[in-house]
Amino acid sequence: MILNTGIDWRSIVYRGFESEELDYKAAQNWLKLNRYGKAKFARHCMALANTNGRYLVVGVGEDKSGKPCIYTGVTEQQSRSFDPTDVGNFINRFADPAIDFEIEKPVIDGKKYVIFVVKRFSLLPHVCCASCNSELQQGFFYIRTADAASRPAYKASEVHELVQRALRNQREHLGRMLRGILYENRKSLEPEAKIQFGEQLQSSEKFFQKLNTENNWGNGIKLQFNIFPPEFIGDKFSLSEIEESVLKSYFNPIDSPFFDPDKADDSYFTNISYRVICRSNKILLQAFSSGFIHYKRLFGKEKSSLSYLELLRFVTDSMMFIGRFYYELGYTDELLSVMFKLSDVENTSLSPDINFSSQKKKTTRSYVCRISEIHVRLQRSAADLMSGTVEHSERVFKEICERFNFSQGQHGNLDETISNYIKNGTFKR
Repeated sequence: MILNTGIDWRSIVYRGFESEELDYKAAQNWLKLNRYGKAKFARHCMALANTNGRYLVVGVGEDKSGKPCIYTGVTEQQSRSFDPTDVGNFINRFADPAIDFEIEKPVIDGKKYVIFVVKRFSLLPHVCCASCNSELQQGFFYIRTADAASRPAYKASEVHELVQRALRNQREHLGRMLRGILYENRKSLEPEAKIQFGEQLQSSEKFFQKLNTENNWGNGIKLQFNIFPPEFIGDKFSLSEIEESVLKSYFNPIDSPFFDPDKADDSYFTNISYRVICRSNKILLQAFSSGFIHYKRLFGKEKSSLSYLELLRFVTDSMMFIGRFYYELGYTDELLSVMFKLSDVENTSLSPDINFSSQKKKTTRSYVCRISEIHVRLQRSAADLMSGTVEHSERVFKEICERFNFSQGQHGNLDETISNYIKNGTFKR
């Protein structure tokens, strides 16, 4: 059964192994647990919240080897015993600030399970504010480790990561507040402007399909972004202005998956746009005199997977180009609508480079997209895009990776990775 939350409970219950984000408990009655038994739940919830958040499942027992694969579910009486108010009041006696979690009770294959859905801390990590026998110690920050243990953070690197994450969260929170103030009175595109920009997008899409047919590019994964200015003025810029802005805005790292104007097969003016075509990489970039941009790239049929690093480079290069392009055109506080789109990605896997992941060991786990298209949208001013390239690249990239079921907590210090890439043009640290 999949509830309206959009979470696939079946895959969580039947995962078959514990991790940083998942813990299993055998069927039990909350009301019959002693204080020590209940404190275990508080420790696990605190550890999950201080790491990546996610799930604690009640109703899955272990076999003789310790593998969580005995799917008993819970009885109706056991299910009722996990009252969210009672459980929440007990657990949050030990956590400061209080842990944000919910209790779901999905029915899967005729069996009910109790699942704690724990959210990662927002501004401050959770410290244990009271002791309970040997299970909880006051003043400790509990974390979830790669070997599925819920223990205190005692390594300098672990404490450092908690502090850095708290600082990033607070910085992002302040940024959201400021952007909310800046953008609260701004209007979205008028219906007529949407239609006119839509016509330019449709025209560019048709031309890309024509290129595909003429050059026999075939099918494959398509990477695309569109940027819509706040109003439609068909001749807002001369074509020469558009060309100059495109050429000045290109970020030139080594072997960029974005595009290189110097290696373009064709670059020329139409009546309303400046086109750049790279046939070798199956790329079209079309910048219109209205200020609208349409970019599309096709990966070949052999691409049944996307490289984590290649995708990260594409997103970062794109965000660098977008910010610079509109800055060159003189946009400052005007609100731009940006959309990234990946097409034909159903059953495509994401292949992460573990050197840029929080994982310590090489993993064979597969991260697969189960939908045909991925859409990620944001609205920002040109000045914000120009000054906040790292933040916006990180956000867009993480949201894309989520559609491959790659959790946000696995990226490690992604902002540092992006900053180093922008500075050096390479991912070498």
